Order: sequence, then C-alpha cells, then structure tokens
Amino acid sequence: MPGSGAAQDPARLRGECKRFLAGHGRRTTADLLSLIPPDTVQDRYGRGGVVAELEEEVATLLGKEAALFLPSGTMAQQITLRVHADRRCRRDIVFHPYCHLDWHEGRGYERLHDLHAVPAGSLGEPLGPEALREVTAPPAALLIELPQRDLGGTLPPWDELEAMVGWAKASGAAVHMDGARLWEATPYYGKTPGEIASLFDTVYVSFYKGLGGITGCCVAGPQDVIAEVSEWRTRHGGRLFGLWPYAASALTALHERLPKMPAYYRHALAIARALQGVPGLRILPDPPQAPMMHIQLDVTPDELASRAHAIARREGVWTFDRPFSVDSASRLTIEFSLGDATLQFTPDEVRALFGELAGH
Repeated sequence: MPGSGAAQDPARLRGECKRFLAGHGRRTTADLLSLIPPDTVQDRYGRGGVVAELEEEVATLLGKEAALFLPSGTMAQQITLRVHADRRCRRDIVFHPYCHLDWHEGRGYERLHDLHAVPAGSLGEPLGPEALREVTAPPAALLIELPQRDLGGTLPPWDELEAMVGWAKASGAAVHMDGARLWEATPYYGKTPGEIASLFDTVYVSFYKGLGGITGCCVAGPQDVIAEVSEWRTRHGGRLFGLWPYAASALTALHERLPKMPAYYRHALAIARALQGVPGLRILPDPPQAPMMHIQLDVTPDELASRAHAIARREGVWTFDRPFSVDSASRLTIEFSLGDATLQFTPDEVRALFGELAGH
C-alpha cells in the first residue's frame, strides 16, 4: 500500500500502486522492452527484418495487397488522405465533426497538405448515411473512425456502414478507415479485422492503443497506393534508420492481445451492467459497443482527483484522477478503456470504485 508520503505527489502515488483499473496497467520500461524478442531481426530504414514481417502479417490480416509501418498515426493518416486527394484532383475530406484529425492533431491535414474538412452530422451522434446526403460537392475521401473514440467507442450498425461506403463509391471518393481501435470493433460486429476492412480502400491501425505496443502503426491498402504512402513517409521524416523496436513490440502485442478482444468486450458489458443505478453516473454508449466506454460523473475535477488519490493511498489501486473532458462546472467525463489490468477486477469491485469516485 502506498505510504502517506506520496499524498502530495500524484506521480509518485501512481507509481506505488499495485493494481490499475484501466487498460493494461502501468507500462514500465521493462514491460515494454519485454515485447521485443531477443532474436528480433533488425530493419534498415524500414526495409526488411521484423518491419517487413509485421507489414506482411498486417496486410494478410486486413485482406489488403500491402501494408506499410509508420512511427505515427498522425503522419500515416495525413499522408494517406493526401494520396487519395492527389489521385482524384479533389481536396475535400468528409468526416464526423469529432474526427481525431480535426480535434487532436493541430489540423495538420489542412496546414501541411491543403486538404479541406467537410464535417458531416452532429457532434453527439455517430456518422450515418443521412448526414452524408447533405454533402453536395464530390469529396476526395470519406473517413470513418471505427470505433468513434470521442463518442465513447460507438460503432455504426453494419448496414449503415455499408450504406456510407456505397455513398462514397458512388461519389468517386476513396473510403479510408481510422482504425486506431479497429481491433476493439471486432467483437461487436462479430467479424474479423479483414471482413471489416474489406469495405475500405485503405485502413490505418494502431499498435499502442488497445494492443499496448510501444508505438507505431500500419496503413494497408492497394500496392500502388501504399507505394505512394511510402514516398510520403520519407518526406515526413518517418523513414527512420531503425524501426525494429517498435515493429517487434507491435507484432508481439498483436499476437498476444488481439485474441483477447472478445474477453475485454464481455467484461465491458458486465461492468456496464454492474454500474447501472450508481447515482450521478452515466455510461456512453450504454451498453458499450467496444472494450471502452465513457463514464459521466456529476463531480468536479478536484473532487475526482481527491477521491482517486484517497483510493490509491488506501487500497493501492489506481483509477482516474483526471477527466477526459469537463462538460460543465459539476460534470465530467472519464474515458475507460479495458485491457489486461481491468480483467483482474470483478464487476462488483469496479462498481464500488466508481461509486466512491462519484461520491457515494
């Protein structure tokens, strides 16, 4: 149990905790390095070795002709959309108003690549076919995020997803998936990553979010498109001398945690059921559609931090001491992603912890 001396130092307090409620728990340097097998074959400027092995496996897993490893999803998606835009001599990119590229990446697509945002739909609802019918000018690409992080991990119904893809194809637009959390979408749809990816021209997947690798991502798609993405990777400075530590950890995490996604999702559903009836608490979406959810609490940020630190000092359990967003003076939202660490808590334990965070 953490000592009282850690009370005024949240970082130290967190470091002394033994159990972690969210994700895969504390990612120590030793934990991350253990994902790199000692016999890993190194690449050279992104060619050969474990990088090529990862790219081949991801291309096969997603049912695409080729895949390319990049150190950053921000880089990967800007490049991919630029390639689609140049090929169609169009600059408009259609996406949901909460698109990650627009909210969290400094609008690099606009400042670096002269791509133009066409937000479709409303902030509080997932993107759907009706919203796309309001788009008039033919776009270069339609971007769909699966699942939608800023909406708590929501996923469109499969028939609506097919309808949106059909709209894009009829408009002559490419269809690109922001699949940073694609792996987490598979249990809800009851489909493989390749079956979901088959609707899309290009797919971006992350290796450090739900999978827990060190960092990095892949873009998969047609061979000629990926060849152009590779050229742009060089221009963006992403063709590092050695990408092998990231690729090796990604491959290990992919093998270890992709098969666990159904277990994470079942646990998310069980936890959501257990949280029903906690005063001042709401789940978004309810029920969860992925191994993640947003939890709204009627508390202030200071109240959340104080209660989380009290739990940590008393029980050695790290929960959440800061919000994902502050919705009003007395309401905030927590992003709760599930992983290996979460599986160590029963739903009733999670209910008790959130009850204390909510002040009950």
